[in-house]
Amino acid sequence: MTIEVDYRFPAGVDAVKQAKIIAVGQTAGTWNERFASRESALRSHLAEVINIRTESTGESIATVSFPETNVENDIPSLLTMIFGKYSMAGTAKVMAVRLPASYGMRPKLGIAGIRDRLGVVDRPLVMAIFKPALGLTASDHAEILAEVAIAGLDIIKDDEILGDLASAPTLERLRACREVIARVKQETGRTVLYAVNVTGNATKIVERARMLVKEGANALLLNVLAYGFAVLEAIASDPEINVPIFAHPALAGALCISPDCGMAYSVVLGTLMAHAGADAVLYPAHYGNLPFEAAEEGKIRDILRDRGTFPVPSAGIHPGIIPNIIADYGNDVILNSGTGIMDHADGPAAGVKAFFDALDRVKKG
Repeated sequence: MTIEVDYRFPAGVDAVKQAKIIAVGQTAGTWNERFASRESALRSHLAEVINIRTESTGESIATVSFPETNVENDIPSLLTMIFGKYSMAGTAKVMAVRLPASYGMRPKLGIAGIRDRLGVVDRPLVMAIFKPALGLTASDHAEILAEVAIAGLDIIKDDEILGDLASAPTLERLRACREVIARVKQETGRTVLYAVNVTGNATKIVERARMLVKEGANALLLNVLAYGFAVLEAIASDPEINVPIFAHPALAGALCISPDCGMAYSVVLGTLMAHAGADAVLYPAHYGNLPFEAAEEGKIRDILRDRGTFPVPSAGIHPGIIPNIIADYGNDVILNSGTGIMDHADGPAAGVKAFFDALDRVKKG
């Protein structure tokens, strides 16, 4: 089995030379006669340049095929192989990574499992974000959740910058919101997911995720790029953590926004997240308030869905663009809104209602 990677080189760069440097330098490297008896084994670890094409812009796309035996079926070793040292060598951008379907892991729950937990099968899901992002108490969080949950909200999440802070410790927020979730379930029969932000250093974060689940957390939020793909893989594979993991894209711009360096958003927020076990992945929507290309968003959507992972277009989502989202996504999408719900003139509950009203209008045509 092989792993194919597309590298884009700017005009003026010798793509043939650079692709060969990647194929050799990112795998076995060179050797001399001392290892002549091992040549067959060494060659089996070399990558191969299988295609180079020049675009009308003068840029070149080189495809390099890597032996899957060089990596450990995880994302960190994959990144080290395909771009580790070479990422510091000059201008090149990873535009696509094609992995075997068996590589990494699939989500524990994903689209089907999240829908099953919520009992919602035939419409997009509506998700809110606690706002303001910082400064609220645990009881403030519970009060806000009560408003939006009764209004029909499916999912709420912490803001990604809200950690285990003295003003509202994570466990206190969870306990306060858990009571609201239980009350809504008892009164309406509906389940509401609360994706609580799991944080901590490498010695604590997996155990903290287990603790939150034991304390009643029914979903987790993880800043994957800040804490690392290895953390996502550890949490996603842990049998005690049987709740959906919502992957946040914080820091993605630092890896992806340059036209000539780094990796494409569809690689980082699509391929890598989908093969590291995320159940749902947040990323900017091209009709939102962050600069984003519609084509790249479409790639992310399709990559995630192919693995059964929920796409969550975000940043500036409001009821007015619901027709556009439904046209692009259909039903298998989570509509994620922060201020679009929380800053509604008539309050957060009215903000939730506005989303469902917009969905109804689209459904009625």
